[in-house]
This record gives sequence, C-alpha cells and structure tokens, in this order.
Amino acid sequence: MTFASLAEFLAVLQDNGELVRITVPVDSALEMAAITDRVAKSSTDGGPALLFENVKNSKIPVVTNLLGSRRRLCLCLGVSGLDDVGAELDRRWLTEQPGGWLDALKLVPGWGGLSKWSPKLVKSANCQQVVRLGRDVNLWDLPVPRCWPGESDPVITSGQIVTCHPTTGKSAIFNSPLVVTAQSELAIYDGNHDQRDLINAAIESQQNLPVAIVLGGDPVVTLAASLPGMSDPRLFAGLLRGSSLEQVRCRSNELEVPAAAEIIIEGYLDAANPRSSKSLSVARGNGRYVQRELPIIQVTAITHRANPVFPAIVVSSTPPGEESWIALATERMTLPLLKQLLPEIVDIHQPFSGAGRNLLFVSILKSIEHQARRVLHAIWGMEHLGQTKTVVVVDADVDVKREDHVWFTVGNNACPSRDFLFSDGLARDDDYTPISPTLSSRVGIDATRKKSRESFAIWPDTLEMSQEIVEQVAARWSEYGLNR
Repeated sequence: MTFASLAEFLAVLQDNGELVRITVPVDSALEMAAITDRVAKSSTDGGPALLFENVKNSKIPVVTNLLGSRRRLCLCLGVSGLDDVGAELDRRWLTEQPGGWLDALKLVPGWGGLSKWSPKLVKSANCQQVVRLGRDVNLWDLPVPRCWPGESDPVITSGQIVTCHPTTGKSAIFNSPLVVTAQSELAIYDGNHDQRDLINAAIESQQNLPVAIVLGGDPVVTLAASLPGMSDPRLFAGLLRGSSLEQVRCRSNELEVPAAAEIIIEGYLDAANPRSSKSLSVARGNGRYVQRELPIIQVTAITHRANPVFPAIVVSSTPPGEESWIALATERMTLPLLKQLLPEIVDIHQPFSGAGRNLLFVSILKSIEHQARRVLHAIWGMEHLGQTKTVVVVDADVDVKREDHVWFTVGNNACPSRDFLFSDGLARDDDYTPISPTLSSRVGIDATRKKSRESFAIWPDTLEMSQEIVEQVAARWSEYGLNR
C-alpha cells in the first residue's frame, strides 16, 4: 500500500481505531515517553499509536508508537498478515519477469528489472515548503523528546540518516539515534560497524561528510531502512510500497531525500572537528544506556512541510515497545532471504524477550546428521544475525513463535556437553557483557531430534494423537457441552 504522507497513514489509523489523539499539554521531556511506554505495555497487541497535539514549547505535534503493533505493521505494508510479506514481494516482482525479488536484488548495481521501483528525482516537494538556512536553523524548535532521565540531551530516534561514502561515493542509508547537543549541532550514535567505518573514512580523507536526516513520510521507508545489508533501502521501499519513491535534492548539499517526508535536517560531519568534547548518554533497546564521545554533525538547513508531524520512537526499558514490533517486521522480511541462503530453514523468530538482539529461534527441515551445527555457523557468519547471543535450532514441527514450546524442546532434546556450541564473535556496541572491548561470546543450541549416528540413545517418538480421533472429536465437539 502506498501512502503519500504520514498524515495519510495517520488518517487510515484513525479510521481503523488505531490512533488516539492527546489534546492536553504534554512535556516532551520524559512525560511523553512515560505515557507511550505505559500504553505500549498495556496490552499484548502493543496499544494504539499516540498523536500528541499539544506539545509544550513547540508548535509541532508528535506521533509515537506509530508502528508498535502487528495490525499497524500490516496496514503499513498492505498485507493481511506479516507472513504474507515475502509472497507479496514475489507477486509484485513476478509481474515484471520470472524469478524472485531476491534474485533481482543480487543484480547490484544495475538492479535489473527492478528499475520500475527505482527512486525518481522531482524538482519540488512538500518537505521543502518551509526552508530554514544558516542562522535561521534552530533544532530547539523541534519537539525532540528526552525519553529517559539518564540521557544527557533530547534524542531523535526515528530518523533515517542519508549520506554517501567519501571515497566510493556509494549511498548509505541507515537508522541511528541522534543527540541534539546545540541549536545547530547533532551527535550521531555510530553503533554499527559499517557506520563507524564510513565516518572514519571521512575523517581519514579529511573530507566533510554530507548528511541528511529524514523524519516522517511513508512509514514503509522506516521499515526498509531497518533491513540489514540492503544495498539501497530506497529501491526496496519502492518494491514494498508498490510504487517508486519520489526524491528531492537537499537545499544545502547534493544528497537526495524522500519528497514526502515531514522534516529534513541537512548538515555535514566536520572532518576537522569530528567528535563531541564530552561523553554523551543514549538509551538503547536493551534497556541500558550507552555513554561515549560521538561524531558531531553541523546542521546547515532544516526544511519541513507547512504543518509537519514529528515521529518519535520511544526506546523501551523492557520489551515490548515500538522497536520490538519493527524488529518483528524486519524478521519477516529477512526470512525469504535466509531461506535462499539456507534452504533447510523453515522459520525464524526473535522473541520480544531477546530485545531483537539476544535470542534467535530457527526451525529447520533436518535431513542429515549435524545439520543444525552447519546452520549455526552460517548464521554466525552473517553481519546482522551473527551478533545474536543465543541461537536455538529446532526441528520443523516446533513452532518457533511459541517461546515455551522452544524451551520445552531444548530441555528435552539438548545435551549441554554435546549440543551447546560456544563461539566468539564481534561484540555489539551496546553489549555491556563482552569478554573484551570488541569480542563477545555466543552460544548455539542444537535442540533438534538426533539421528542414529548423533546419539548413543534410541531417540523416542513424540506423543501425537491419531488424525482419525482428532477429526472425530472436532466433529462431536458441540455435543460435549464445552463451548462456554
């Protein structure tokens, strides 16, 4: 489904009972986050999206918990269920030519027949209805929330950062928190290794790195930018929406940004003054703070719609929060790619309790001995999933979305000395339990049923009711008087 603007998506949410408007004055410092966090945990479906229409010290309303439920993710992606995302992508791609969309994504840099979904440059855009340059730039005019008491400053949490590599010129688009440190200054949280490499390359080349921060627009752009390893999220966003993404050139640099965005912040990373003079504290999705010196962006322009809405993702102290639901959508979009790389994979799931980074359940169609080990090592070799602390592999008949079922299977099928595999790997930037500053420990658990040459014991059959009795009970269910 295509949304021309964030306002259009909010109207759809309103019509579907998924949006609550809060009209009383609310402070963007802590109060807004406390309300959102409580709502997000108030029900199993994530609670409604919240539109704060009267934010203290700002004329701009704020929307939080925008994608914080399964239903809103489905509305955003135009599918009836998140498991339909892969099939819908294939359907759109097959209208162009035979083959899957994942095959097409490998045709970098040409992208083959996916040119239909490539971003298109336009001359003017609603995101530039209001333009503030130079001394007129004032980040304090934006209702940037401070979510937790330990954060040193307000933090932009829902911006897509657009830049390009200083030597290759290749576009880079990613999500990362941005700390508002002054009227025209931001600090970018460079938690990803690719982000640090890009910033270090700019510093070493002594070139100012142009940057644009995109806020709002079609929410599918947020989901596309959250998918790891995607060469061009803008093209993938076009494929997800079913129509190409219109782009407009920035006013103070040559970067291109989504024309339908609410707010654009333009600037550059100053190679001569690359990092903050003090440590800055940022709340992360593992319920902890990260504190260190961060790269500084000098802001040169702010452009926005005439009546913008500021989107904010409230980082939760414990799952679930909006980030948990976005990670779920990312998981569903990642599954088709994993199946192509590892055909034996049936399903994957990152439970909310793992905060999208500490737990991964994988079910496989096991055909040979020690196949789970091969899958574990393949996952550890992937940049995104390879930093997961605990990976559990189970058989295809185990529902990985049922956390109790997975741990029941681990308790029954896994022998700790044989089936717990330990490995060292690159530490996440927000992991406070590493064995060294850059090295972390991981465990993989083979909880699959063991074949004859994998175990000394005779592997017993599982309890399973006969299909005949299941059908008989189903047919007579109303007779039992149990429909209460």
